[in-house]
Amino acid sequence: MRRHPERGAYDRATIDAILDEALICHVGFVNDEQPFVIPTIHARDGNTLYIHGSPGSRMLRNIKEGIDVCVTATILDGLVLARSVYHHSMNYRSVVVLGRAREVTGRDEKLRAMQCVVEHVVSGRWADARQPNEGELKGTTILAISLEEASAKIRTGPPLDDEDDLALPTWAGVVPLTLEPRAPIAAENISAPPPSYATSYSRRP
Repeated sequence: MRRHPERGAYDRATIDAILDEALICHVGFVNDEQPFVIPTIHARDGNTLYIHGSPGSRMLRNIKEGIDVCVTATILDGLVLARSVYHHSMNYRSVVVLGRAREVTGRDEKLRAMQCVVEHVVSGRWADARQPNEGELKGTTILAISLEEASAKIRTGPPLDDEDDLALPTWAGVVPLTLEPRAPIAAENISAPPPSYATSYSRRP
């Protein structure tokens, strides 16, 4: 990491924690010399990152052929307001994964990957919902990407103003940001109360 190398982190505990908390990732790839970056849901299982979708997906059709991909996930933690506009920034945690994807074809791993995706979004939901049938399994493409080549970049703390600006009367500091769930809204024809994993939902571990 060349720019702000002090923000880099390469230990798996840090990388895993960011991937597990982030709700979505962005997958970058090149098709016919045209770059694409597509947002999608991901899930981590050990050293493997899973992404899934329709077999008709341009992204999945292309990257399952073994082309190079770049997957990023970002969590925004705060707006950093400095005394000068030049030093405004954001506090964040991000991960970049480089590699090539393999298609998951075995039934057991496909089910495991689908469970990981559901549990990544709402922990505890897999056991409550109907399990996928054979048609749904066949109608879902799942790709696996190794986390062997992954790194994190993190910014925390207050603004870093120039010393000459410290006497300015302009307010400086951080506006913290979090993802806060609201009360669950039931679908039609649902009379049962929402489960605890919906009423107490949180992205924090």
